[in-house]
Amino acid sequence: MAASPPSGALGRRVLCGTEYATVRYVGCVPPTAGIWLGVEWDNPQRGKHDGTYEGTQYFKCTHPKGGSFIRPNKANFGVDFLTAVKDRYGLNDEQDVQHGTENTLVFGKKTVEFVGMDSVAEQQSRLNQLVDISVRECAVSHAGETEEISRTCANIRHINLSKNLVSSWETVTAIASQVQNLETLNISENKIKFPSTSTSVSGVFSKLRILALNQTEVTWTEVLLCAPGWPALEELYLTSNNIAVLERPDNVLQTLKLLDLSDNQLLDGNQLHLIAHLPRLEQLILRNTGISSIHFPDAGFGCKTKMFPALKRLTINDNKISQWSSINELDKLPSLRSLQCHNNPFMDTEKNPETLRQLIIAKISQLEVLNKSEILPAERKGAELDYRKIFGNDWLAAGGNWNPEKNKPSEEFLAAHPRYPSLCLKYGAPEEGELKGQQPLTLKNQLLTLTIKCPEKPEQKPVEKKLPGITSGTKSIYSFKIHYKK
Repeated sequence: MAASPPSGALGRRVLCGTEYATVRYVGCVPPTAGIWLGVEWDNPQRGKHDGTYEGTQYFKCTHPKGGSFIRPNKANFGVDFLTAVKDRYGLNDEQDVQHGTENTLVFGKKTVEFVGMDSVAEQQSRLNQLVDISVRECAVSHAGETEEISRTCANIRHINLSKNLVSSWETVTAIASQVQNLETLNISENKIKFPSTSTSVSGVFSKLRILALNQTEVTWTEVLLCAPGWPALEELYLTSNNIAVLERPDNVLQTLKLLDLSDNQLLDGNQLHLIAHLPRLEQLILRNTGISSIHFPDAGFGCKTKMFPALKRLTINDNKISQWSSINELDKLPSLRSLQCHNNPFMDTEKNPETLRQLIIAKISQLEVLNKSEILPAERKGAELDYRKIFGNDWLAAGGNWNPEKNKPSEEFLAAHPRYPSLCLKYGAPEEGELKGQQPLTLKNQLLTLTIKCPEKPEQKPVEKKLPGITSGTKSIYSFKIHYKK
């Protein structure tokens, strides 16, 4: 740590002890002598003020007590990438590699343990054979000497640069430009300044398939400005970036298969329409995004939407979806096979979790996995038959009829139960006898009462037990062993 700050210190990320900060001011703070760094702490509780000292504002902070002044020798401005790699893996140009015990390698004075990686141990015996490198929390701040990385680590394919001191996208590009076959890059938890104009660095990220930008303060606009440089990207992780507004990706992200926008408070569910035409998107993760509804206006009841044509897996846990109509809308997705939807208000409308699961299964025709649990054919059949029976009286009251010529259920009923007509086509309309005295679909109403009497002791009071009954499309077999106390 130097007594004077390095050139270009303004805007740099620094580490002070275990606390991270961004340099917002470099200069004098009268009446004290010498150079000070005005820093904005990632943890505002570490600060003292908003950048104002004795009536003079030297810099601004997001939090009113997020700033402090520190001397340059208290700030760690970080190391170059290769220095961090050598330190992490205990290697430098003079050290020889010695084989340690099984599942370990001894690099110089450091022993690095590998679990189940005996076959890879030899490949990691030298820096230039490392393929997967992690320098998380190693205070990496810059690339280092030009071409030094490519000369020393020629076979890198996967880099974890998370939680370091990288402060600009240019630094990321400078490192990646020296890694010819880079496939995976994680730069999460770095507060990075991204380009404000379109930038396509030819060839630097040409083979990049997986990119994690979680907690980097990136905006969706900045993502789209950088995206032309990611022609082969398949997975993009953007959690916890305060992304509220989306824009339609035009001629970028066309190879994307997975997009994670969790923990970004989107303005509304209609924001999803702007990313709905990514042609290869198979998995969309929207955990805790604040969305309260989902709607695909281009498709009517019983029809499929043209939006999200390849989407197979959708995660909408921990949101504000309160209406079953949003679940109905998911049946419009032509390729949806897996859904996670825990912790949404609509789930509170049904207290019995088994009944809740049945309703969701019946409403989404092609679903194969619900909340990480496989839907077996017998379970689907039972759910659909029960759904058809439970809402049969509502169907009749809304204009439904066993006579096809008179069967004209209301728009209101079809909006609430868009799959009902297709279930009637699949299994036939519910018979009148099925609908007499029909009770709501709850576990309580499906229980059988079993009365047990002891013929040898007629004076003994009968015992009653409640057991799950037999639902449509399913079978339950009970066997009993009764012990009498003598």
